[in-house]
Amino acid sequence: MRAYCPHSPMVGVGWIEGWRLTFAGEGEMGWEGAVTTIVESPGDRVFVSLYDVHPWDAAQLDEVEGVTAGAYQKLTVRVSTLEGEFSAWVYVYDGYEGGLPTTWYLSEIANAAEKADAPADYVDDLRQRPSATSTPEV
Repeated sequence: MRAYCPHSPMVGVGWIEGWRLTFAGEGEMGWEGAVTTIVESPGDRVFVSLYDVHPWDAAQLDEVEGVTAGAYQKLTVRVSTLEGEFSAWVYVYDGYEGGLPTTWYLSEIANAAEKADAPADYVDDLRQRPSATSTPEV
C-alpha cells in the first residue's frame, strides 16, 4: 500500500482491518526490490496514516503510483480510527505477492510508522521483516 502526498496534511491514523502489509513486484517495477502493497487477510490489520488529499494531488498520485499504467489499483477501504470509521483510498499492487524490499525501503516504512505513532510492537515487526540489501553492479 502506498499513498503519501507531501503537499497534503496528515489528518489522522487508524487501522485497515482484514488486510496485511506485504511486498510485491520485485523485478517488475524497475525498483531494486519489492514494493509495498496490502492483501486481504482475515484477522490481520494494517496501520495507516490518513491524509486530506486535494483532487489535483490525487490525480498526480494516480500517475506517479502507477494506477494509469496498470501497476496499482486504487481501492476504497474502511479505516478504523479513535474517532470512528472512515472511507479512504489505498493503492494495491496489481500482481502477485512476493519478493523482498530493500533494507532502505523497509527502514523508511518503519520510520514513517514510528513517526505516525504506530504501536511499538507494530514498528518492531516492520523492522524485523526480511529485506534485501541492494548491491551495486560491478
